[in-house]
Amino acid sequence: MRSRTDALDDGRGALRGLAAGVVGMGGVLDAVPAGPGEAVAALERLDERAAARLRRFVDVPDGSFAWTLTDAGLHLGRITGGYRYDADPEAAAADLVHVRPCDWLAAPVPDDEVPAAVHRTIERGGRNLQRIHPGDIETLTARVWESRSRGA
Repeated sequence: MRSRTDALDDGRGALRGLAAGVVGMGGVLDAVPAGPGEAVAALERLDERAAARLRRFVDVPDGSFAWTLTDAGLHLGRITGGYRYDADPEAAAADLVHVRPCDWLAAPVPDDEVPAAVHRTIERGGRNLQRIHPGDIETLTARVWESRSRGA
């Protein structure tokens, strides 16, 4: 949940997401959209690539896993609902306004339990919603989710 705005790429988006129980992306709009279609259309007028990212984010199935990084480590969450635009000034300040509800584990996942593909994806950098490969990542992540959520 890194901001694409260099001045805000300091981790505050991830911290906001964890605290608010959401996963999301940036792209502050002048007016609150009525729904995802209106949000995508508004972003298309500003930045077609941002609109494409939002479209992909909206289409991620409920139950999908999400990983994010803070100074404390890698956090694992699970998307639990549909898109909304967060008009809270704190969301805008963190550049995390296009959000979906997400259940985050209570603590970061220890590095030795994080699948290697997650580490490789994070190390590549990037500020986009990214699918993590290889294909067994969902199974490996589900195992981490099950073991960590039972212990919570």
